[in-house]
Amino acid sequence: MQIHGMVTVVVVALGFYYRITSEEWTAILLCIGLVLVLEILNTAIETLVDLVQPDHDPLAGKVKDIAAGAVLVGTIVAVAIGIIVFWKHVW
Repeated sequence: MQIHGMVTVVVVALGFYYRITSEEWTAILLCIGLVLVLEILNTAIETLVDLVQPDHDPLAGKVKDIAAGAVLVGTIVAVAIGIIVFWKHVW
């Protein structure tokens, strides 16, 4: 979550610096929201799994891996959209 927070600050600063359009801001803000919501859900799922199954269990580990995978997929999509938005401004 800390890394996502730092990246958010950088992306928002770049958005102001490059004066991206309102449509681009919409895409960026949706991506930021998506990744943060996925991180929160991942934390909730991991906490619940730890509560229900405090001992090491392969199935519990699989549930945690799946939740973390959702964050990874959301982050990859957000990075792709960020590249699309900032490509013309940076290069």
